[in-house]
Amino acid sequence: MKPLQHTNSYYAASINEVNNYPELKGHQTTDICIIGAGFSGISAGLHLSELGYKVTIIEANKIGWGASGRNGGEIIGGFSGDDVMQKKNNTNDADLIWDMRWEGNDIIRNRVKQYDINCDLKWGYLDVAIKKRHIKSLESSYEDMQKHQYPHDISLLDKQETSNLIGTDAYIGSLLNMGNGHVHSLNLCIGEAKAAAALGATIYEQSPVIKIDKENKPKIHTASGSISANTLLLAGNAYHQLDKKMRNFIIPVNSFVIATEPLSDEIIQKINPKDFAVCDPNYILEYFRLTGDKRLLFGTRLNYDGNDESYMKSELRKKMLRIYPDLNNVKIDYAWTGKIGVTINHIPQLGKLAPNVFYSQGYSGHGVNMTHLAGKIMAEAISGTMKRFDLFNDIRPIAVPGTHLIQRPLLSLGVMLYKIRDLL
Repeated sequence: MKPLQHTNSYYAASINEVNNYPELKGHQTTDICIIGAGFSGISAGLHLSELGYKVTIIEANKIGWGASGRNGGEIIGGFSGDDVMQKKNNTNDADLIWDMRWEGNDIIRNRVKQYDINCDLKWGYLDVAIKKRHIKSLESSYEDMQKHQYPHDISLLDKQETSNLIGTDAYIGSLLNMGNGHVHSLNLCIGEAKAAAALGATIYEQSPVIKIDKENKPKIHTASGSISANTLLLAGNAYHQLDKKMRNFIIPVNSFVIATEPLSDEIIQKINPKDFAVCDPNYILEYFRLTGDKRLLFGTRLNYDGNDESYMKSELRKKMLRIYPDLNNVKIDYAWTGKIGVTINHIPQLGKLAPNVFYSQGYSGHGVNMTHLAGKIMAEAISGTMKRFDLFNDIRPIAVPGTHLIQRPLLSLGVMLYKIRDLL
């Protein structure tokens, strides 16, 4: 596999600082080797470095090359499947699971402050409603947050209040949550990697792993080097399914994003003067927000598996204009796609392949928040504290044999079925 540079995204074009970490050459030893330098791997590596471990992170391409550097940048509390986990575990763990829903947000907030990471971090998020059943769901969420004494401002808004905030009549109400927000994902990931390196972590880029030995002491091999470690963490998610057993654990799903040219102050005052992130509740959801330089970033999923920039711009523009028809003359500067790891039961997969080989993957669209929590939980488990790890590990991944061989028709069927469910 040939190493690759970043995709042609807004994020890649607006990196604050280009860090070129070396390629792995020769043989190295370490306490903990992490494969994958996205949010999961970097978060775990930073936590473990803070604990004093000798950490080595190896990336096939560039820091944040996969979903961590291509997503919508929306920091949304909760994780997919948390309701299933609540039902499976006893009531003694209910508060623990609730607290985990928001911990990733707090980790991001603290990391940005502690390490002075410049990543356009903003707080404020609207869950918007399209149908009456969505309003009932938002009301239930609001009541749940009140019951748990959620520490950030929350408000249920009607149709007019929602329209006043984001300049569109597309929604019938919303839940404003000041504990969620948005961020320049790639600059956050690069900043956290820099923090880990400053604490002593060794990072290698452009070094695809081609073989893993799991017997006794784990050892990974690249074309020009190898690393022996006491513990190995696989954090490649949708892009690097290096273990055959794991190939059928998740389905890589394409997500598509566009970014407009910078918008005028007049337009911004009309569509999003408070700079909130917005996301609808559909299965084939749409989300949007302003970037640090005041572009509208808009994302969704399509029944499409290509990478044609003109097609992506055309299809997402149509969707964007249904919400903001006044943007018809605004230029689309960037369009890109990437894969997110979706699990069959929608529960993140934190587990073990061997006594000293861990994995973390399958965040099913809640990646920015959940990867930061997952990194902390993996650091806890590797250092010997297993309670939170076991909550996930006890829910065994659902594997569908041959999933990795029929991804395209499976994805097309899934998108079609979810679109039908959204209409109901």
